[in-house]
Amino acid sequence: MRIDLVLAPNAGPYTGPGTNTYVIVDDGQALVLDPGPVIGSHEANIVQAIGDATPVGVVVTHTHPDHAPLANPLARRLGVPAYGYAAGPEFVPDVAIADADTVTVGNRGLVAVHTPGHTPDHLCFLLDGRLFTGDHIMGGSTVVIEDAADYLDSLYKVRDLGARTIEPGHGPHIVDAVAKIDEYIAHRRMRERQVLDAVEAGAGTVDDVVSVVYAAVPADLRAAATHQVRIQIRKLLDDGELVAADGRLYRSGSGP
Repeated sequence: MRIDLVLAPNAGPYTGPGTNTYVIVDDGQALVLDPGPVIGSHEANIVQAIGDATPVGVVVTHTHPDHAPLANPLARRLGVPAYGYAAGPEFVPDVAIADADTVTVGNRGLVAVHTPGHTPDHLCFLLDGRLFTGDHIMGGSTVVIEDAADYLDSLYKVRDLGARTIEPGHGPHIVDAVAKIDEYIAHRRMRERQVLDAVEAGAGTVDDVVSVVYAAVPADLRAAATHQVRIQIRKLLDDGELVAADGRLYRSGSGP
């Protein structure tokens, strides 16, 4: 088996050095994972990485614009199906896959693991001890999430898979999968504590909490920080750790 990383030229604040596209080759067949955005030079590099292997599919972890838009046009070019959890902006799967489904390449099988949290449609893929994580876990940074409870549950889920290494959707290869997942879990729990402590100290609005918890965040990332705080507060309200009254937040049991 051979796994080639083809880096998309879409570096930025939310994509790091760019999207990691993986070309997985086994027994003369090739599978493309997360082809990324529609960029001609990137598509050419993917095709070059496939080389003489016979393509059998294009797979996406989720439908964000830095991961999925090239999937359908590339699949048409290669004459293979595009696989994904569900349709989204600029992507429609030819074959829908769900938790525990397997996509075969050569003598190997990528096992889909449904990991909602970053997005509802997010999938990771397990292959011979390697966990391809898309945006569920990234090299060098944490991730923006849409549902804090789902995300934390999904972190525990992938921790239990027994993966040895992580191939992330952005950033470098991660050698110790369990240590990195534990680090992510600890980070999410820390953020919960920080939000609770900020509210207990008098931060009564989302903006107040952002100013405390993300005091050092650059101005161009404050919108993302605000989004994260809203998501975290929603979980803490659902958990009963916080209450909202008269337009303000309070720790449970210490409302107005």
